[in-house]
Amino acid sequence: MAILDVLLHDFRTCGPGGPEDGARTALGVLHGRIVGHGDDVRELAATTVVDCQGAYISPGFGDAHNHMVWFGLSLVEIDLGRCQTLSSLYDAVAERARTLHAKAWVIGAGYDHTVLGGHPDREQLDRASGGRPVWLKHRSGHQCAVSTVVLARAGALDSDAPVPDGGIVVRERDGRATGVLRENAQALVARQRGPVPLEEMVDAIARASRIYAAEGLTHVVECGIGGGLVGRSPVEALAYQVARDEGRLHVRVDLMPAADVLQTLDAGTGEEWSGLDLGLRTGFGDDRLRLGPVKMWLDGSLVGRTAAVSGPFCDDSRSCGDFVADPERMLGQLVAAHRAGWRLAMHAIGDRAVDVALDAVEAAQRSHPRPDARHRLEHAAVVRPDQLPRLQAAGVVPVPQPRFLHDIGDTMLSALGPDRADWMYRHRSFLDAGLRVPGSSDRPVAAGAPLLGMQSMVERSSSSGVQIGPAEAVDGWTALQAYTVDEAWACHDEMRRGGLSRGMLADLVLLSEDPASVPPAQIGQIDVLATVLGGVVTHVSDKFGGRHLDPFRERLREEAT
Repeated sequence: MAILDVLLHDFRTCGPGGPEDGARTALGVLHGRIVGHGDDVRELAATTVVDCQGAYISPGFGDAHNHMVWFGLSLVEIDLGRCQTLSSLYDAVAERARTLHAKAWVIGAGYDHTVLGGHPDREQLDRASGGRPVWLKHRSGHQCAVSTVVLARAGALDSDAPVPDGGIVVRERDGRATGVLRENAQALVARQRGPVPLEEMVDAIARASRIYAAEGLTHVVECGIGGGLVGRSPVEALAYQVARDEGRLHVRVDLMPAADVLQTLDAGTGEEWSGLDLGLRTGFGDDRLRLGPVKMWLDGSLVGRTAAVSGPFCDDSRSCGDFVADPERMLGQLVAAHRAGWRLAMHAIGDRAVDVALDAVEAAQRSHPRPDARHRLEHAAVVRPDQLPRLQAAGVVPVPQPRFLHDIGDTMLSALGPDRADWMYRHRSFLDAGLRVPGSSDRPVAAGAPLLGMQSMVERSSSSGVQIGPAEAVDGWTALQAYTVDEAWACHDEMRRGGLSRGMLADLVLLSEDPASVPPAQIGQIDVLATVLGGVVTHVSDKFGGRHLDPFRERLREEAT
């Protein structure tokens, strides 16, 4: 009679919190949790036995900041990330347009104007698409390019046309709209398209989920649902529930609602209460799907030169970026959300935005103290040295994206210049200040594979080979901790995830090598051999031999089809 649900044996550990590192050992799983190691479980009968063949095992990887629906939808849109010139982009638009009926939308994602040499122009998009509506999303998510018909339907062709607060319709000096929309002006497109249908969102989640499992991910944070810059539908949380119910969600997910979907509720306290219907707030749900912090965008992006920085951009001396709304109003909203029990997730790219975020947390804690709230600073892209002790004193969790350094580091460096390079996407300075730094990607803005993120934490090199703030580099062990125990801690979940000790959820990843031991340039090339979520195999690589794994491969193939 089986005592364990799963027994994994003949593996070596490389993650934090596990049994003796380097020794070949065993691990037992019962009811989705780790119940023992080594000789305590090695001889026990199990329903499923996995011979790990000397592979390295780590706690499952977590991504503390990603956009799963956005990424999943982009997988069926034109992949503009492969375009290296504007000419090739227009060709890609024309190729897709030929497959569509005359009034269908042509949608693409992931273009980078710094690679193309500029943004797409609406009249060129008109010609390429045969007059169809075109919507091309910038890789940053903070801007897009559209065709003339889209602007006309939005009433944005005229220079005196109204623009949503915090938005920009880019125009030439004579007032002609180029077709580029920045920040909140992108709502002019979203209004025309309407909410993404529920079924499409469920399919997008399923597509993304399969890729995530193949990369060793067992937990992600979805940053901004229901509204804001990246929200796709007012029923976005329902899409995750349906995907879970249908067995198509292969990672645990924390959902961040956008701040603009919060309502003022009567909680009978004599104070205004900021929450969702029925008073739902951070923490509602279970270990598979739950509400995380509330997300508020304070500023824009470095790529778009809309981040709120304290000194002018090096390639635009007239601009220091700006906030998406009045700072005092945003501060009031954040304090109200804190008072109602929400954890705060504040999008702050520039150092001026970091100041506003810190002001909000300090004001909130003065008026309504909440020990160990672990409010979050999303991106924390430009942090001055004088802001480090304030972050530590406020107990704020910085959530930078290390892969940005590789994928878009060169354009960010041209925005800030060498004098501010050391302030960009810090890591070592955060640790030295007593902070913990979770691993994250902001996928699809940058590559989302955790092993690539770890490599960038160690190398801190741009795609052209320029090192950005090399003093901020960490070693492979620290990078691995960022994507495991520190990601779980940042989500207030360290008692259940992020380690291999008894009682932890059996979220595991089997690797061909130890990320803490290989040369930095090889970290991103490590093979993910298998991924396990709560004792259930969610991915098996063809490189992982053994006929005993064939039943898992067959089940996963059936799910994929």
